[in-house]
Amino acid sequence: MPFSRIYLHESRTADQRRQISDILHQSLVDEFAVPVDDRFQLITPCSDGHLIYDRHYLTSGPDGRSDGYLLFHITAGKARSREQKQNFYRTLTRRLTDGLAMSPDDVMIVIQFSAAEDWCFASGHPLITEAL
Repeated sequence: MPFSRIYLHESRTADQRRQISDILHQSLVDEFAVPVDDRFQLITPCSDGHLIYDRHYLTSGPDGRSDGYLLFHITAGKARSREQKQNFYRTLTRRLTDGLAMSPDDVMIVIQFSAAEDWCFASGHPLITEAL
């Protein structure tokens, strides 16, 4: 089960936030084999000065990042292959750029992996399967 944090500028509308959330989830389902009903996300709207980033660090276009910048921080239990991660990066970025007419330079993704014992879904019981 991935737990995803999405950081974005507070100017994003509720509809845009939902669209971003839906695109992220569908990309996880398609590229990380996440079950459809396994959706845990935290969207954090940030005001000016609370989402600080370099507009040109490792970007591909001359304009760099804009105020439309999105940061995805994903914690997942089961490790994925390099190919799965690369496919996920490409799929998520393409869907966001197509669906929200944004620059691919405005999409940053960080993925971390953890062990099953690091998860507790409810009732104080640790997860004991590797089905993350």
